[in-house]
Amino acid sequence: MEGLQFGLDTFGDRTVDEHGEPTPYAQVLRDVVAQGVLADELGIDYFAVGEHHRPDFAISAPTTVLAGLATATTSIRLGSAVVVLSSDDPIRVFEQFATIDALSGGRAEPVLGRGSFIESFGLYGFDLADYEKLFEEKLEVFAALREEAPVTWSGSYRTPMEGVDVFPKTEGGRMRSWVAVGGSPQSVVRAAHHRFGLQLAIIGGPAQRFKPFADLYRRAVDEFGITGEMPVAVHSPGHVAETDDLAAEQLYPHFKAQRDRIGAERGWGAMARDEFANEVAHGALYVGSPETVARKIADTVRDLEVDQFDLKYASGPMPHSQLMSSIELYATRVVPLVKDMLA
Repeated sequence: MEGLQFGLDTFGDRTVDEHGEPTPYAQVLRDVVAQGVLADELGIDYFAVGEHHRPDFAISAPTTVLAGLATATTSIRLGSAVVVLSSDDPIRVFEQFATIDALSGGRAEPVLGRGSFIESFGLYGFDLADYEKLFEEKLEVFAALREEAPVTWSGSYRTPMEGVDVFPKTEGGRMRSWVAVGGSPQSVVRAAHHRFGLQLAIIGGPAQRFKPFADLYRRAVDEFGITGEMPVAVHSPGHVAETDDLAAEQLYPHFKAQRDRIGAERGWGAMARDEFANEVAHGALYVGSPETVARKIADTVRDLEVDQFDLKYASGPMPHSQLMSSIELYATRVVPLVKDMLA
């Protein structure tokens, strides 16, 4: 597809070294910057970092990491995967991304979401019972701020705003911004209504089951009479190695460790090898050789008619060296293959 963009996402998973020992958090953060720099040097279009507040992830302040990447890279677009807007302040988030936009020469792309983890609510003093309403109101405020003009607004969870203006202003006049959605039709329509790009977080099952959401978004854009760029992206986990067997062998123990740790908190059973293999063969894991991963990405792009595919290249405590190799193979072999397959 003409104009198709390719991205990489990470939550800054706490890695292990080559001896299996946990990497210090500070080193993980420096490694994430090195991964973003490599992606930039290899011509990847987009690099995003997530927000978590738990021991298995190093990134709790994504905008700070992105500010570092803004001055260490030259052309790659910089996003969040995601900023948990429900437990943050939309004015502060806008100011931070406007600053990143300035430091990067116009490459900031905030991605806003409710978050699938809830640690930030208690940490920052928010009531989890307000999970949905907080996001709705804060998204309204952020959408208004994107116009970069004084905002007048009132709601239930903050004092009213009367002609509030925020700084700095962006040079481009409007940041490209996204809303991440896990599969709620209401969230899809809301993203369109507020003129945000749509990022579909597909982390389990076949990607094709999300086609109704991509179609719903495009219908909503038309019905709202919205013109201009309204892109749709897919975010899914994966790993690239020289062969299918090597990719699975490298990823499986780390993916299982993370999945079982989160699953124990949420009442899921432990992951078995056949479940992992099924997700690789038929689900949302883009794991294998460059040829295998490219075919799966091409099928997803074709079936959902998306404008961007983002590979979540870190899933569990996989060593930094293997992540760097995966990034290189994705950029130098997977991306050209996908382009050829879709040409």
